[in-house]
Amino acid sequence: MKIVASAATLLIATLFFAPPAAAEGDIEVGKKIAYTCLGCHGIDGYRNAYPSYRVPKLGGQKAGYLEIALKGYRDGTREHPTMVGQAKSLSDQDIVDVAAYLATLGAETVAAGGTEGASFDKAATCAACHGANGISINAAWPTLAGQHEDYLLNSLKQYRDGTRGDPVMTAQAALIAEEDLAKLAFYFSRLDGLETTKPE
Repeated sequence: MKIVASAATLLIATLFFAPPAAAEGDIEVGKKIAYTCLGCHGIDGYRNAYPSYRVPKLGGQKAGYLEIALKGYRDGTREHPTMVGQAKSLSDQDIVDVAAYLATLGAETVAAGGTEGASFDKAATCAACHGANGISINAAWPTLAGQHEDYLLNSLKQYRDGTRGDPVMTAQAALIAEEDLAKLAFYFSRLDGLETTKPE
């Protein structure tokens, strides 16, 4: 039954969460806009106040996913007071530009394809979208490799309890046993991938 549910969910994800239309991002303009982002995302170990978790690494993240996330914050479909405030000041082109820039940071590490030989049987379902080694196979889906463990765990818990709205991830997270949430977060955080963005 779980396999059927997962296949159906993946089909829905493919149909409704296709990569955004490829708009050209100006990396140099994005670099200027991203200066504000680095106030939180560019500090190693910087934490969200409540609940407490390290803010996500953005260096090398998929540009398409960053665009979706920023538009979600701007349009109110994704909640976080600081991020909503920041995103509301961004135009569509600003979002494309900053996403293009952030995707270039640490891109060499992400392109290497995660950690060779790593495996965790509970992560097999995740691999359908997020890649065998946590490197996303679709521009609209986030890379998980190298992301902070506590950020990943908090996100999974939010998907499970419905406080982070995404029908595909809510359905997937519901299939994960409670005791496996921390194991998945640990596994993906230990793979080579995303990096903390840092000012030059």
